[in-house]
Amino acid sequence: MRMLVSLYQGVFGWLDRVTNGWFLGLAARFLFAGVLFMYFWNSALLKFGDGAFGFLFLSAGAYAQILPQITEAAGYDVSQIAFFPYGIIVLLGTWGEIIIPVLIVVGLFTRAASVGFIGFVIVMSIVDVVGHGVDLLTLGALFDRHPSALIFDQRALWIFLATVLVIRGPGVFSLDWALGKAFGIHHETGISDTKSKA
Repeated sequence: MRMLVSLYQGVFGWLDRVTNGWFLGLAARFLFAGVLFMYFWNSALLKFGDGAFGFLFLSAGAYAQILPQITEAAGYDVSQIAFFPYGIIVLLGTWGEIIIPVLIVVGLFTRAASVGFIGFVIVMSIVDVVGHGVDLLTLGALFDRHPSALIFDQRALWIFLATVLVIRGPGVFSLDWALGKAFGIHHETGISDTKSKA
């Protein structure tokens, strides 16, 4: 029995050492890029207005998506909605859908962008529940036997993915890592730790 425990600790201790500091961040960013990036990118692009400056003058759909009750009260005429603060909220929300995912994927200011993403997902979920009145099936619940609800189940996993990046950082092959190397900031990775202990 002692030999099995020793083997177990040896194998998983080695795995922890060789992946420490680089693997989790890299894997989390890869999964974010593969699962969430295009979802948020397309969502933001659908909110842009017409023409080259559509990113500055957003569509009525952007207002309806982000501020549904206010937009409905204005009869979906966005010219009747005050730019301050409502237009700014819609503009920042739309730009956030573009900028935050890009920062996470390339690994620039990754921890701050991931905190921003967590806040974005929480606000998005509140708007879906309060503003759009999603049904209970879409809302879901934790600790039930259905793991596919759009709000509690999926978004809890999105938040966990971002939490990994907040705590562990972006890993290697990120702009944060490259800039750190360029400016002489020490990055702990499993590779360097192994070399230093050898």
